[in-house]
Amino acid sequence: MRYAELSHAPVMVEELCELLSPRAGEVVLDATLGGGGHARALLSRCGASCALIGMDRDPLALEAASFRLRREFPGASLHFFCAPFSRLEEAVEAAGFRSVDVVVFDLGVSSMQLEDGERGFSFDLDGPLDMRMGEGCEFDASWALNHLSEEDIASILWRYGQERWARRIARAVVRRREEAPIRTTGELVSLIREAIPKPAQRACGKHPARRTFQALRIYVNDEMGELKRGLEAALRVLSPGGRMAVISYHSLEDGLVKRAFREASASGAYVLLTKKPIEPSEAELSRNRRARSAKLRALRRVGVSGGRG
Repeated sequence: MRYAELSHAPVMVEELCELLSPRAGEVVLDATLGGGGHARALLSRCGASCALIGMDRDPLALEAASFRLRREFPGASLHFFCAPFSRLEEAVEAAGFRSVDVVVFDLGVSSMQLEDGERGFSFDLDGPLDMRMGEGCEFDASWALNHLSEEDIASILWRYGQERWARRIARAVVRRREEAPIRTTGELVSLIREAIPKPAQRACGKHPARRTFQALRIYVNDEMGELKRGLEAALRVLSPGGRMAVISYHSLEDGLVKRAFREASASGAYVLLTKKPIEPSEAELSRNRRARSAKLRALRRVGVSGGRG
């Protein structure tokens, strides 16, 4: 699938731009470039004099977004890196800067990834049970399900998905793999539907595989570890007066961001720009239902920005 042909609707663009207020001459770091929607909006606000450092661990998404942004902003200073959050400081240094003025994290899976059945992120499309965001993952979701113990699988589903039926699903996984390895998303969805009682599925009101897919994706990509390391690195490279915003999509992410921001503000070196998270407007939710769980938090480093680092 060619990602350049797919579209992705960025979440809370206006709210994010208002909080970050990029200015001419500043350095913008988009740590989750994805479809390039937030980067495009920020560059449009601050003009060609801004520099953009765009990161994404997904090489296909990075290629598509960099192509679009180079075409739309031919005079801007654009730097692109295929890397996870833990290499954020390396990307800033490689781009030739010591610090940045604006940082954006838009967490979770993009529409482009969900609409590509070959990536294994979607429970609505049959495809290989992969779920790797990019290079650097030691294993895919299929390996995890076929090699981890029943206890470990149940722990992952509960810890990262808050799946009430984690033990039943893990038990069903082990029984199924004794017959043949679990290789596709369709096989996993079928297994989950059989493991969870039908009344519970109807009462849930959402796809019964949603929590399991979330948990496996987080585990395979070490998303919580990468986010923790990425936030720590971003706080270190943020210039005096610099602003950072994070959009999260589930309670684990939001809880980690909330704690990191509170600890940073308690040090006296940072000020919270959002006392409570900002959520999408009803108008946005009517246009983009995938934004329904999004929460936006932001902070600012104390001091006066000096432009490019």
